Amino acid sequence: MSKKLDTVYIAAQKKGNERLMGGIVGIWAKMCADSILRDKLFQEGLLSKVMPLIEYDSTRHMALNALSVVTHHGGVVARREIARKNPVLMKLIQAHPDDAKVLELATVTMAHATNAVLGVEDPPDSGLVKEIQVRNVLSTTVENVRKPIATHYMIDHAFGLLTSATRHCPTDCKSTPSMLTLLVSCLRSANIITRCSALGGLIRLTANESEPDRQNFDPQRLIAAVQRRFPDNLSDLMMDYGFERCDTTLTLKGTADYQRAMMQCAQDHDLYSLGRTLAMLIQRTEFSIAEGMFQADSPRRETIDIGLPFTMWTDSLPHCARALRARGSRADLDMADVLDLKFFIIRSRIPDAIALGQRAVERNPDLAYAYYAISMGADHQQGLRAVKKGLKCKTITPFVRQYLLWRAVEHAGDLGVSTLQDAKSEGKDYAEGIAFLMSAWEDAKTFTAEAPPDNRHMQTILNWYIILTIAIKGPELSEDLRELAAARRKLDTSTQFMNTVGFTIKKTQMRLARDLILELYPKAVKEWGAFVSRFDELDSGLDKQKPLSSTQADDDLAAWLDNLKLEDGTDEHGHAHPHACSHPKISMNNVALYRCSWCGNPSAVLRKCGGCGKTRYCDGPCQKKHWPEHKVECKSK
Repeated sequence: MSKKLDTVYIAAQKKGNERLMGGIVGIWAKMCADSILRDKLFQEGLLSKVMPLIEYDSTRHMALNALSVVTHHGGVVARREIARKNPVLMKLIQAHPDDAKVLELATVTMAHATNAVLGVEDPPDSGLVKEIQVRNVLSTTVENVRKPIATHYMIDHAFGLLTSATRHCPTDCKSTPSMLTLLVSCLRSANIITRCSALGGLIRLTANESEPDRQNFDPQRLIAAVQRRFPDNLSDLMMDYGFERCDTTLTLKGTADYQRAMMQCAQDHDLYSLGRTLAMLIQRTEFSIAEGMFQADSPRRETIDIGLPFTMWTDSLPHCARALRARGSRADLDMADVLDLKFFIIRSRIPDAIALGQRAVERNPDLAYAYYAISMGADHQQGLRAVKKGLKCKTITPFVRQYLLWRAVEHAGDLGVSTLQDAKSEGKDYAEGIAFLMSAWEDAKTFTAEAPPDNRHMQTILNWYIILTIAIKGPELSEDLRELAAARRKLDTSTQFMNTVGFTIKKTQMRLARDLILELYPKAVKEWGAFVSRFDELDSGLDKQKPLSSTQADDDLAAWLDNLKLEDGTDEHGHAHPHACSHPKISMNNVALYRCSWCGNPSAVLRKCGGCGKTRYCDGPCQKKHWPEHKVECKSK
């Protein structure tokens, strides 16, 4: 079949029969829906047979339709080969600036093809990136979305191209200033999917220049800061919050208590008593267990053996844990697990900490510190589920609660951004992603309301809170973002605290993203406000239209093949086909369907209650804990 078509194509080419050539190319394009046929056709030079047809008026739209269909169905190899034709497609757009069909199909093709190069986890080949002219593609795309003839279908694909380019081509993106203001302006779109996609692109843009949020604690710097006294405005805030409850106070008191406990153990060698004290300190403040040693009172300060099974103080933790387990009460076992978990965390043995944390909560589901340890892994789903369960524990210290909230925001925020960015067209994926972001936003609000003003994670959480408020509220916010004034003041106060106590404020990805968004927001609204309004109007109009097949290009190509007189994507009456939006409409009311009815953990794999079939749970333990509250409602249904 393919050979016969090839023979006819060559004959038509010799005779200059553009229409017949176009018809055969159209058939080949439809065959590309089959991956095996697609790869074979590309090996036989399909692209070289399509490209000449874009030069003829009679076949230009059909050829572009064919490229769009192939890139929609095509594999990575086919798409990358077509991406190499980006320069040709950009020249075609420039040659036909008022042809809406050329603008749409060329942009859609470049978006599909370029995404195959840029939308990957590992950095793409630099030579290929240069060949496909990413910077020119971005600037051309941004310029063309402004045009009144730009359709929703074209803008939607252009937007996908721009957001994917930020992952591996930040320099090219930053060299296109209007692209950055466009992405920021889309944070005011009425469509939350558009807002979250723009957010994902902006966050990825800062990845290469960001720093990890790691801090080394130096108690001497903290002591020196306290001795110098805090500025009056910071002292007033600490007094208003409760001076004894502030992190600085708890840390210094914990350091003193820790040293006294070690000195006492040096005298009485009571590991059980030491273990109880250390377990209490670990759950009271972050920097409770510092390194130290027993030293001789001499100029050389040699380490001395005083008859204990350890010399370095952090090595005391597993020894104290064994002493606690020897007593065997539930409280002793809980404290023993806390000591071992802290030891693993100090030694950066995170897999061991996670494994022990899981065993600990099987023994006692109310041990909040164990959930914190489980959350330290790289698995965001596992970590989020753990912290959500930990936050429901009846016995929990303020420090552990704040740490669980911090981890909850980080896990849910990262999951929300990545889920929405990678989601396909199914509404379930988008609803799940938004559920993650809503969860992160709610926990960020709780953290900023509850945590002391000198908490070292306040900066991180405020970054998330500001960004998520902009993404979730969208056009509900004023153009000057006055609703975020309190959060920005709190951020400035947190900066003063960190500078005072000697903590370096890292250039984290979220901090850089927040700075970028707030800096560009006023300019973006002014430059792109009318565009966003028009896009939202087009987006809203799609709700009233009949659902279509997978791509508009498929419909147009089918029409062209059915009736060669139709070249512009119109039906038999001359009406243009409406273009389907690749982003579904999401009702915020549906987001609750992706949250555990007990702990609030967002997930797409929740289990329904066997009684009412409506409440949803992470697992059996969550359902069991919720049953006393749910049973009356469940039995009444």
